Amino acid sequence: MPNHLSHETSPYLLQHANNPVDWYPWSEEAFTLAREQDKPVFLSIGYSTCHWCHVMARESFEDTEIAALLNRHFISVKVDKEERPDIDSVYMRVCLAFTGSGGWPTSIFMTADQKPFFAGTYFPKVSRGGMYGLRELLTVIAEQWKTNRSALLDQAERLLRALQDAGRPENAKADDLPEKAFQAFARDYDSVYGGFGGAPKFPAAHNLLFLLAYGRERRQGYAAEMAEQTLLHMVRGGLFDHVGGGFCRYATDRKFLTPHFEKMLYDNALLIPALCAAGQGTTDEKLKRLLLSAARKTGDYALRELASSEGGFYSAQDADSEGEEGKYYLFTPQELTALLGAEAGQAFCRHYDITPDGNFAGKSIPNEIRSDPYDRSLAPYLPKVLAYRQNRTVLNTDHKILTAWNGLMIAALCVLYRTTREEGYLLAAKKADAFLKRALREGGTVYASFAGGRRGSKGFLDDYAALASAQLELYGATLEESRVTDAEALCHTVLQRFSDAENGGFFLTAADAERLLLRAKELSDGAMPSGNSLMAWNLTRLYQITQKDEWRIAAEQQLSFLASAAAAYPAGFAMTMLAQLVHDSPTTLTVVSPQDPELRSLPFVMPPESAVRVLRQPTAEYPLRNGSTTWYLCSDHRCMPPTNQLAEIIANLNHLNT
Repeated sequence: MPNHLSHETSPYLLQHANNPVDWYPWSEEAFTLAREQDKPVFLSIGYSTCHWCHVMARESFEDTEIAALLNRHFISVKVDKEERPDIDSVYMRVCLAFTGSGGWPTSIFMTADQKPFFAGTYFPKVSRGGMYGLRELLTVIAEQWKTNRSALLDQAERLLRALQDAGRPENAKADDLPEKAFQAFARDYDSVYGGFGGAPKFPAAHNLLFLLAYGRERRQGYAAEMAEQTLLHMVRGGLFDHVGGGFCRYATDRKFLTPHFEKMLYDNALLIPALCAAGQGTTDEKLKRLLLSAARKTGDYALRELASSEGGFYSAQDADSEGEEGKYYLFTPQELTALLGAEAGQAFCRHYDITPDGNFAGKSIPNEIRSDPYDRSLAPYLPKVLAYRQNRTVLNTDHKILTAWNGLMIAALCVLYRTTREEGYLLAAKKADAFLKRALREGGTVYASFAGGRRGSKGFLDDYAALASAQLELYGATLEESRVTDAEALCHTVLQRFSDAENGGFFLTAADAERLLLRAKELSDGAMPSGNSLMAWNLTRLYQITQKDEWRIAAEQQLSFLASAAAAYPAGFAMTMLAQLVHDSPTTLTVVSPQDPELRSLPFVMPPESAVRVLRQPTAEYPLRNGSTTWYLCSDHRCMPPTNQLAEIIANLNHLNT
């Protein structure tokens, strides 16, 4: 019999709608029932493509014994962390405070007033290997709730005070934070296999974008080298899907060989600009072709497998197929020789490391770690292998459309268009943006998600910030001034509804949003840039494009606020550091023309992080020369002589790109 999740739209919640656990969605109904029945609340947070969420579901939430314990002693609440990042943000802090680490599934025990007293992540059904079992845990907490509740409530109050204290801002010295961030990345860099630190290794493409920009702005070749080599190792390893394109969520090993197989829209959206920037910036022609090919394959993957017919992009694809982790991506030599023929199949297996012993659970993840990544002779066989893989095994896709992640992909496709000049990427970006305008924007309000024909809750900071970033990239690709106007409107809403006027920065939730235990404020970057760092980027870019004082003031305030937060570890604020670099050394081309000037070539020659301004009338600062269209190019605190010749401007821009 279905539980209370059966009418939800979230694919994750619907996966649990037929569990024997009497799940409720996050709702006042659930917490009222907990108060009336005098029960604690068990909160489980996850997402539909999470491998360990599936494991815990199979072991415990589909188990009648565990369900009986939960239904007898608790009110059980399920949350999709992608639909409700505000709830996830609060209770991930709780989990970190309890355990020192976080992750999903997140398991929280709390009162009907939403005050947590115990937390963890994955629990097996029964205790094993030093891990406490969920069956024992439920039994102990139920008993403590009856016999020693005051201790649980005292713990909840102490934790709440600690979380509130941790959220107070600190003043710290913030001298040349981009340099300190670069030095931190240099210390952690793995010069053998790329990436930073040990396993697991996450893509964190915003870190690479910062290093590439730092290398350009500060003439620091090692910064660019770290980013380029990291991307090269990612593309050679199993993290990259050599058959179908796109990247998995992270690598479990140092070599980027073995991925955690789920594919997330946001990772691929962030990696496309990093690959494009590295490809355009390198002087190694072979590396350039490889990185730009990976960028195209990643964009093509998203358009083929994540794009909805209406234009929006789905959020993720599962790590598991038919109950087995990675099954969709793995091969044996026998099936490939049967598919391609003996000679071609053997060559394919040699190149992509498909061996009888395998490199994962007895089968093989295709990779180019031990072969020549520049050898494309086997590329003609990839479509046939892809078609075979798609027919062989079903791969689950989370069809939820998330506004923030779609904003990142729209921006990525614009960058890919500017890099490749392939118009299909721009058309896809515009189609996705049009879908978001129809389905997830109403007046000045943005909504966070769309699934099952219905939109979800009102948007969070990340939704507005990513949408504004998308509009700015659409402007960079098209020079349509309406895109800047839209970005300004979105940023005005953030300033009005999300600002922390007392302490600085922006809250994750709007002023009129549901009140939770805490009003969270995410500052540092994680797998994605934080909403605060994206706003630093947006405000900096808006000033660069418009030269309006309101955006200069807002950008400088946000950068100053984040600098204080970043002082202890600036490498955790890479997107903020990127915004700081652009703020300190902007490249801007100002075009003065009463008529429409010839602008079609500019999106393809403007350097990364640069901007074009179009003035319809001359000003005292930017007069017309010789009565015709005049071009003013300024970069790195110096301006070149104004000119009437577009060819001269393009030559100078090409010089800046190299």
